[in-house]
Amino acid sequence: MKKVQNICVFCGSSMGSNPIYRETAQALGRELALRDIGLVYGGGNIGLMGVVADSVIERGGRVYGVIPQALMERELGHTGITELHIVSTMHERKAKMAEMSQAFIALPGGFGTLDELCEILTWAQLGIHHKPVGLCNTEGFFDSFLAFVERASAERFLRPEHCELLTVQRDVSSLIETLLSKAEEEPIHLAKWI
Repeated sequence: MKKVQNICVFCGSSMGSNPIYRETAQALGRELALRDIGLVYGGGNIGLMGVVADSVIERGGRVYGVIPQALMERELGHTGITELHIVSTMHERKAKMAEMSQAFIALPGGFGTLDELCEILTWAQLGIHHKPVGLCNTEGFFDSFLAFVERASAERFLRPEHCELLTVQRDVSSLIETLLSKAEEEPIHLAKWI
């Protein structure tokens, strides 16, 4: 695996109800900038998306956004970032973000965040990519999702090895450190089917 130059972050276009979500997004942006790792994200200027991007920018880091034209037209695109790629569809957005990144992190969010996380995990499961995927489980936000993963494995819908494709931690610095370490490992090729 090559050096991690960019990490893709999936997160909410809303702030959420707990201030810790904003603090975590700020901390993640700070860590990326300090480590000279570029941020790839959905290109928005609102919610946690905007917070993590602004946090990277404030520290002189690189930020690459990918946003569909329909969302850009609603004036949700962040115009103060390093590069803003405007694409036609949500599918193109996810493919472009994956192409530009060597690792992935999910912060709290809603349907869109879960969609992006599950798709990138599915691609890893199918061997489409061998990039590490991390989940920042701030305040136990993803506990129910992790219980689902555990249940799916217990019911033989997921192999235990595929559950290990997801690195879960609560601290952004430790999570980044683990993902950087995993990026250097030789990929393990697993059959999807049980």
